[in-house]
Amino acid sequence: MRMSRERRSFYAELEDKTLAFIEIENVSHVYHTGQKDENEKAALFHLNLSITAGEFVAVLGTNGSGKSTLAKHLNAILTPDEGVCRIDGMDTKETDHLWDIRQQVSMVFQNPDNQIIAAVEEEDVAFGPENLGVPAAEIRFRVEEALAAVGMTEFRNFAPHLLSGGQKQRVAIAGALAMRTRCLVLDEPTAMLDPAGRKEVLATVMDLHRRSGLTIVYITHFMEEAAAADRILVMEKGELVEDGPPRDIFRQVERMKKRGLDVPLAAEIAWRLRRQGICLPEDIITDEELVAALCQ
Repeated sequence: MRMSRERRSFYAELEDKTLAFIEIENVSHVYHTGQKDENEKAALFHLNLSITAGEFVAVLGTNGSGKSTLAKHLNAILTPDEGVCRIDGMDTKETDHLWDIRQQVSMVFQNPDNQIIAAVEEEDVAFGPENLGVPAAEIRFRVEEALAAVGMTEFRNFAPHLLSGGQKQRVAIAGALAMRTRCLVLDEPTAMLDPAGRKEVLATVMDLHRRSGLTIVYITHFMEEAAAADRILVMEKGELVEDGPPRDIFRQVERMKKRGLDVPLAAEIAWRLRRQGICLPEDIITDEELVAALCQ
């Protein structure tokens, strides 16, 4: 009975969506340069944020807005100078919780080549569980399950240099899944990929979220990717300045542009057409919605 519980796919386990999985209370973070105070850079400023288990949250902001600093707080790569960051109730400043936090929150970064260390892909996915001392039979099961979840089973014995950028990012995600992570934090995971690779990675993340209820924090500069989330956070100068569903965020075209950000192309075209007197819904964010509205 115990083994069957261990081997039960974690994709079938539902999160309690009434509880905050990530809690950030009055968090500030300063990058200390070792020089005088005036040369120190405040990256987060009295940030307050709560993310519920199972949410898909996209984070937007110009360069230097604090997005990546926020991401690094979520698995205790960085800890607050002021305030508290809790992951599933665990304070990231408490070193006794560090290992548990990093098992629960996994990160995927921009460059997939910096995340793959093994000679073949299945060995890379197995690396994390091996370091946890997971029994060999359980590791094999986790590797098979994780590679299947990201559609990479047929590439399990491939060397990294034989894979595309999108495939490498899917392997990085599989490595996180093999650790039984509850939250994926992706820091611009498609920034170095071509359009096909971007589509591939986003589709993988959306599928995992839909099937497993995995908590997703997805940092991106691509507005069409952000539109796929349940909720969008907009960062500016270390502060959270917008928080809401994609339709509410992207209907504010002029406000987003003032912040130095774009909106999905369909939302901008609809906005420009409305300014020319064409009657269109204000919450269009996809190409399909724009075409349907124009054909009515």
